[in-house]
Amino acid sequence: MQTPKVIKKPYIKLRKLFRPKKKAAGLPPGTAVYTGDVLKGEKVIVNLIDYKGNLVNEKEITDPKECSVYTKKDTISWIDVDGIHDVALVQSITDSISIHPLVVEDILNVEQRAKMEEYDGYIYLVLKMFHLGKTDEIIPEQVSIILSKNYVVTFQEGVEGDTFQEIRNRIRNNKGIINSMTSDYLVYSIIDSIIDSYFTILEVFGDRIERLEEELVNNPQKRTLTEIYRIKREMLYIRKSIWPLREAISRLERGESELVSRNTHLYLRDVYDHTINVLDTIETYRDMLSGMIDIYLSSISNRLNETMKYLALISTIFIPMTFIASIYGMNFELMPELKWAQGYWFALSLMAAIGIGFYIYFKKKKWV
Repeated sequence: MQTPKVIKKPYIKLRKLFRPKKKAAGLPPGTAVYTGDVLKGEKVIVNLIDYKGNLVNEKEITDPKECSVYTKKDTISWIDVDGIHDVALVQSITDSISIHPLVVEDILNVEQRAKMEEYDGYIYLVLKMFHLGKTDEIIPEQVSIILSKNYVVTFQEGVEGDTFQEIRNRIRNNKGIINSMTSDYLVYSIIDSIIDSYFTILEVFGDRIERLEEELVNNPQKRTLTEIYRIKREMLYIRKSIWPLREAISRLERGESELVSRNTHLYLRDVYDHTINVLDTIETYRDMLSGMIDIYLSSISNRLNETMKYLALISTIFIPMTFIASIYGMNFELMPELKWAQGYWFALSLMAAIGIGFYIYFKKKKWV
């Protein structure tokens, strides 16, 4: 039994919500064009897990034509393609198992929305898997799944590992019911693993939002607003990616395909509920972030109002002093008290008395 190789991939920045397609206009339908970020020097790895009951065969496939052998066996074969930037290799694998060219085009187009499509003899599913980078940025990865009677093929971009290791361990150790179930249950397990990873990511975002709330109340800064907008943009991208998944799972659960058994329908219904919970959490976070932006703007406005208030109070105190000083600063010879020996000290005392009087008045009003 061979353990699949784990290759660390370089981080890829969050894709833009609306980025131009790399596929040239005018190409015929079904043209195989990879639209993702090419991982130069990275090898595409094709792992196989073939199982039935206690019998588990695990290996790395080097010849794409070998895939067709395992699709015709009476066991359950899971072919996992890690990396789709090698278009020729992906084309060879899909040709060996007779996949429609339109499906191949969708596999290589990494900007697909989550969907479920039924073809003759197999079902095609596509959804997003997310990873957290070193600075908690979202790294998206498209996962395409082909479900047939005795085999499942998954295509990953090969960005940063996956969430399927627990499924592999359950198959190797014959834990649970997965080894005694059909291929549709394996697809359910894959989808469930991806959706469970959403909760882990949302928990991290929840902690970040909580820290930002405390910072917003105690000491809001420009960096705080930048971080709020960044998280809000990531939430928007996640929502855009997950929202169509609800419809795809619903079609899979309510469909009449012979590839999905009645027993698996119950598990798919549970996955559908998890998807709804994820979307509800995302909506809650988006509302919180929108409210935090309003709080930030209000906080900045209040701070400005406080500053203007203190400036107004200072001006109010010094205006009468300035008035007295300006009167006795006029160059008229016949002004009263102009020749008075104590006039200077009297004017200063009067100004001080006015300033102290205003300060006491403001203090009683609790303006300062």
